[in-house]
Amino acid sequence: MRAHVDLPTEAVGRRCFTRGMPIKRYGVLRAAVIDRRIETSDTPHYQIHLRADGVDYRAAVNVRSQQRPPELLYLAADNFAHPILTQVGALPDGFTELSGQAGGPALDYIRGNLFQRDAMRPVPTSAPGPENDLGDFLDHYVRRALGDAGARAFVFGQAWGPEPTTPDKVFHFSPGNGVHDVHMNQGNSGRFADDDGVFQDGGLLLHFGADEWVAIFLAFQSQSFHTDDTTGHTLPEIPNPGPAPRPGPGEPDHLVRIVGALANPVGPAPEAESVTLLNTTPDEIDLVGWAVLDRAGNRHGLAGRLPAGDALRVVVSPPLQLSNQGGTITLLDARGLKVDGVAYTADQARREGWTITF
Repeated sequence: MRAHVDLPTEAVGRRCFTRGMPIKRYGVLRAAVIDRRIETSDTPHYQIHLRADGVDYRAAVNVRSQQRPPELLYLAADNFAHPILTQVGALPDGFTELSGQAGGPALDYIRGNLFQRDAMRPVPTSAPGPENDLGDFLDHYVRRALGDAGARAFVFGQAWGPEPTTPDKVFHFSPGNGVHDVHMNQGNSGRFADDDGVFQDGGLLLHFGADEWVAIFLAFQSQSFHTDDTTGHTLPEIPNPGPAPRPGPGEPDHLVRIVGALANPVGPAPEAESVTLLNTTPDEIDLVGWAVLDRAGNRHGLAGRLPAGDALRVVVSPPLQLSNQGGTITLLDARGLKVDGVAYTADQARREGWTITF
């Protein structure tokens, strides 16, 4: 269970790419950073004052859960690169509501292959000294955007407002307006499972200069990283998931890794695109029923057995396509659970005949 207290009025799993959207007004705010504040109340948040086209907003970022364990999972990716950035960077200033479909700019921590789950770390809400708690870590990046007139923050989450009769409680601008749920929004437990959905995760992306991106991802330790494609609920195949981000019993994470992809082969179409897999375990793995998927969810089925420590080059065929404009590659086991996932950009795919390594 997780905390969910900043209300608008201040009060992979299997992959079929159909969904509901429990988060109301999910989208992304593109704006300049005006101010920030580390809130130390009973329900602390990192508060960011933003402005876009003369309109003020507040981003309320959770830094603590009311449930145990209280520490959030955190990952900051410097020099972030992902094919989603082409669409995100083209968004206008202000809040853009997103439909939450695959292939668009909406975030999904599981299906979007935005990062490796085990790169996240639990971080204390507050601790003595500098640069050693979640508020400090967020402030490190947001302060940089605050001092850069050309920088833009992209805040993904649920919008509230405008509230014409209610000034903002933190920065006192009027009308009150902003974004919350700036964290993973699927795989919840208890009553918070009603918030579950796919392609509606929150996060903070910061854009500096010509093409420098920083991505910040947050999740609650109680959330599952194997969820249903339609509901975003924790899959029943994983009845007792281990504390995130480490895989728990029965979870297949990284048993086989995607270590390479040839997205731009030499020669005219049809090209022999391929994905290279590595069995990281000491045991032979039966690949019958396993599949490789592209960003659109097209699949290429696997078969045979992969000996311990061996690599396998899989030549893929339509409808699965490794786009030269960037994409994602996901590996599912016979239960439909995500084993591994990677992403690559158009820049990585531009060199004909070169294999991209992950």
